[in-house]
Amino acid sequence: MSEINGSAAKPDLVALREEIRQTRSDLGETVQALAARADVKARAREQVVETTERVRSRATMMAHRIREADKRDLAYRAGSRVRANPWPAALTIAGLAAIAGIVLIVRGRR
Repeated sequence: MSEINGSAAKPDLVALREEIRQTRSDLGETVQALAARADVKARAREQVVETTERVRSRATMMAHRIREADKRDLAYRAGSRVRANPWPAALTIAGLAAIAGIVLIVRGRR
């Protein structure tokens, strides 16, 4: 009989207030997430900072590797590359010889 007059159908006020508080909290977090996604400048700045840090880290690592590399090993690798494909080195030497020849000819005419 209590269900008919509505006494049992009344919700618990404490539970309702807690649900409202939780809903407001969730909504606030959602709004913050949407605002962060909509802030293109901030996202671009974050991307620039991340990329800068990545490049600096990579440059530091490569500089360290170069300092540690044995000079003989570097010379050996360079020689191996030239022996494997001599055309770039030969063309570079020929170009330098041509430039030197041109300079000598121009100086000889003065």
